[in-house]
Amino acid sequence: MTRKISDSTVRRLSLYLRILEALEREGIATVSSEDLAGRSGTTAAQVRKDLSHFGSFGKRGLGYAVRDLREHLQRIMGLERRWRVVLVGAGRIGSALFDYAGFRSRGFDIVAVLDADASKVGQRWGEVVIGDSASLEDIIRRHCVDVAIVAVPVEAVQGVVDRVVSAGVRGILNFAPTRLRVPEGVALKDVSLVMELEALSFSLSRHASLGP
Repeated sequence: MTRKISDSTVRRLSLYLRILEALEREGIATVSSEDLAGRSGTTAAQVRKDLSHFGSFGKRGLGYAVRDLREHLQRIMGLERRWRVVLVGAGRIGSALFDYAGFRSRGFDIVAVLDADASKVGQRWGEVVIGDSASLEDIIRRHCVDVAIVAVPVEAVQGVVDRVVSAGVRGILNFAPTRLRVPEGVALKDVSLVMELEALSFSLSRHASLGP
């Protein structure tokens, strides 16, 4: 049975990967768990525990070979391949996501953009022409889509996600601030900008109430 890895562990792995990439650009060949922990804001014990889920890395007293560990983490995170992505929703959030170069640099290629607004259908974004979301299932199958980014209004999002799942997509990134239902075997990640700001507001208010 596959061991379940917590979301917090996965986030730390992503952070370790970015740190290793930066170290490699600096020409640094080895890194200790203590240094990796200091750069990522955690503990050396946590670094070792996170990595131990996936095997044995590094040597006691010598640390980790930066390039080797970076390559291992890329494979663990599934970043040694390209992922084909459909973006559903060509509004302001969708436009910002499409323009974000970080997706392409990490292996996520937006191969299609869809929207229900007839005034947007046919517009060209770079090399992609916005299509009609009525053709969602056909587009997913034609482009062999792996991942769907859904940036549509709350009232429409569950229906869109249901269609995405029925078309065979097993990875969904949702930007609507609502809890969605997906069947077992579908990976769903929610990004709620409103909820993140509310959490920030809570932290600021708590600090203010505690005083200087």
